[in-house]
Amino acid sequence: MAPALTEKPVFTNANRDGRELEETSDNIDAVNVLKNAVQAKNNNFDEASAFDAEKDKTQFRQYLEATDRVKNFYREQHEKQTVAYNLKARHAFHNKTRATMTIWEALEKLNTLIDESDPDTDLSQIDHLLQTAEAIRRDGKPRWMQLTGLIHDLGKLLFFFDAEGQWDVVGDTFPVGCAFDKRIIYPETFKGNPDSNDPIYSTELGIYSEGCGLDNIMLSWGHDEYLYHICKAQSTIPDEGLAMIRYHSFYPWHNQGAYMQFMNDHDKEMLKAVKAFNPYDLYSKSDDPPSVEKLKPYYMELINEYFPNKDINW
Repeated sequence: MAPALTEKPVFTNANRDGRELEETSDNIDAVNVLKNAVQAKNNNFDEASAFDAEKDKTQFRQYLEATDRVKNFYREQHEKQTVAYNLKARHAFHNKTRATMTIWEALEKLNTLIDESDPDTDLSQIDHLLQTAEAIRRDGKPRWMQLTGLIHDLGKLLFFFDAEGQWDVVGDTFPVGCAFDKRIIYPETFKGNPDSNDPIYSTELGIYSEGCGLDNIMLSWGHDEYLYHICKAQSTIPDEGLAMIRYHSFYPWHNQGAYMQFMNDHDKEMLKAVKAFNPYDLYSKSDDPPSVEKLKPYYMELINEYFPNKDINW
């Protein structure tokens, strides 16, 4: 049994502007939505999920409203996500427990930290995550996938622990330790990253080998990677759900077809899972708040089913 919580969670950066983090995250999503829409016009294959078949995706913020802020964000992310930083971040993750909380406590804490900084928000973080989970549930997807929808952004708690900024929490992810692919958004902004001139890190394979499998690739550190490692160690969520958590921001791979040289047979199956999850991640937000009180018992049942220990080490 996991140890009881003896100390309050230490949120080193609790005073950070959660509203600003969410605005950046929303703008990133808006850019990805528009990219998908443009791509769909040139692609006869439609992978749309049932839940959003009637949804007017043009209602989402347009690219031009988000592009300046998003590009500035990515310039910083692309310059700072180095091999050295990623090794340091992983070392810190494995050598420190930032807090011990249940999954639902973590949801409520994310709610508080982000939404208290935005008094005019219409929907809470739990509302948005429940919307994702409920869209998956309405489409008759497995229980583990419904839970994945509920928790997939919980790693944003990292922003209030010991992240250095927004750049190591949100944004599209990519491998470090090999050449930065031109299909990563704003690839020109990598010119300020020292790894781009490294004689090994700047090659196609870098420190990896062809077909080594994405499990052996070091992806840029952020909320996806953080939550993935937590769930891998402390839950029974199947590999497909873990892939949805780890790769949902890995757009160069699941949306643009980059880094296929590293894939093995297992990754091919995981790619199908991530593609199935992506519409729920991008398009399930609406202005209709779900009833947290009515839905909580159902999702507590799912949490208890896939997290054997009630208290989770963050």
